[in-house]
Amino acid sequence: MGCFSSLSDRGDRGLSTIEVVILAPVMIMFILVLVAFGQLVDGRGALDGAARDAARSGSIQKDHATAMAEARKAAEADLTDICSGPVTVTQTSAGFEPDTIFSVEVSCEVRGLAMLGLDIPTTLTSTFSSPLDPFRRTV
Repeated sequence: MGCFSSLSDRGDRGLSTIEVVILAPVMIMFILVLVAFGQLVDGRGALDGAARDAARSGSIQKDHATAMAEARKAAEADLTDICSGPVTVTQTSAGFEPDTIFSVEVSCEVRGLAMLGLDIPTTLTSTFSSPLDPFRRTV
């Protein structure tokens, strides 16, 4: 009886090592995918905030050229560590007359999956609108 019990125990020897060798890379890859998608979500939130700041800083300016320059400056300041390429700010509303809406679209390239070796650039875009301030700068 003692001989048979030692034979059955021998078949399980080293099984946990094989499980770790097979499962560890899969688990590490899963965690890295979660982190990469978290970076994309973080980039999306930062882009939404940058669009809000760009629209608001542009809406308080006295003329269109200054408004676009300030909107671009605000968006670039918000997205310095987020975007891997240039930040694009375009006006999506028509005109710059009083009592209208100043809308901007901010877009940039985010490389959230680069840490996985997948150098797939993802272009994120966000739009925000702000009413032109009736008491905007006159000087």
